Amino acid sequence: MEQKKAIDTILDALVDEHVSDIHFKVGSPPIIRRSGDIRHAVGFPSFTSEHLNQITAEVSSKAQLELLRTGVEVDLAYSLAGKARFRVNIFNQRGTPAMVMRKIPFEIPNLDQLGLPDVVKKICTEQRGLILVTGATGSGKSTTLAAMINEINENRESHIVTIEDPIEFLHPDKKCSICQREVGIDTNSWPTALRSVFRQDPDVILIGEMRDAETAMIALSGAETGHLVMSTLHTTDAPETINRIIDMFPAYQQKQIRIQLGGLLKAVISQRLLPSTTEKERVLAAEIMVHTATTGNCISDPEKAHLIHETMEQGGSQYGMQTFDMCLFNLLKKGQIDEETALTAATNPNSLVLKIKGVESADDWRIE
Repeated sequence: MEQKKAIDTILDALVDEHVSDIHFKVGSPPIIRRSGDIRHAVGFPSFTSEHLNQITAEVSSKAQLELLRTGVEVDLAYSLAGKARFRVNIFNQRGTPAMVMRKIPFEIPNLDQLGLPDVVKKICTEQRGLILVTGATGSGKSTTLAAMINEINENRESHIVTIEDPIEFLHPDKKCSICQREVGIDTNSWPTALRSVFRQDPDVILIGEMRDAETAMIALSGAETGHLVMSTLHTTDAPETINRIIDMFPAYQQKQIRIQLGGLLKAVISQRLLPSTTEKERVLAAEIMVHTATTGNCISDPEKAHLIHETMEQGGSQYGMQTFDMCLFNLLKKGQIDEETALTAATNPNSLVLKIKGVESADDWRIE
């Protein structure tokens, strides 16, 4: 009988529905992130270098271990049979191995379960263009993208190609045919995968992360040639997302990139996970910008860029757009978050205070 791996024993003891991440480092017991908070696991001894070497060997291939020995950080996926999958990053700190595992549920959630508004389903019906999901690390970008791919998979017949590092959610074919490619296993590199993806007859292309100008240019080219391209960025809201993409390019290209974005960017979904009033889970707060003639002009014309948030507020009832503060106001009214959480997360806390007190009209902010 095969002996159980040490890593599986640890994960079996620690993983529950509220644990999102597990940290391993020398001199400390396992550290878990539960409902957004970091805490040391109780009942475990502190890891030694020997423990970490054993654990990293259990989750890594020989090639990955060789990379680690040369000082290269390694990303990979690991499965705990019947319980969960994990996105894993292995690195060195203070000259010793360390590892962080992020839990990825086996079951792909639907958009309603995530608490996203109905406009996101409409966004998923786009046939071409660029859709970006943005937010800080741990804000649920990958989960939202997976739910959007699942929505497309259930409702239209398309060929979807994903390029990921590593593959996180596993998508079965439903109405769509889905090919998932992992960098380092199914393809040698991001540039190789991105350059070849258009020869694979895709209708929808998911790029795990918009990493640099080359990735951004390929994404824009794909959107321009009739594909639906989806990706993520580590930005906080729509204006920052647009600026980040433009700033990837040299000055002489920026005007053209801004014009392309104005026509091709179909939606930006920016999100944060906030403590709920139950304290047992977190609530998704999302800012959503969708393409209209007005938002397109605000993107294309740098002198109008400052009007994007105002345009989103005004387009709430007609187009389903919402700023973070609009979303926070509604989450507060529903009792899902408290006032302190809302004001801490707000883009404009003073304006939100006035809305809460009813000093300003909140009619345009009712997005339920």
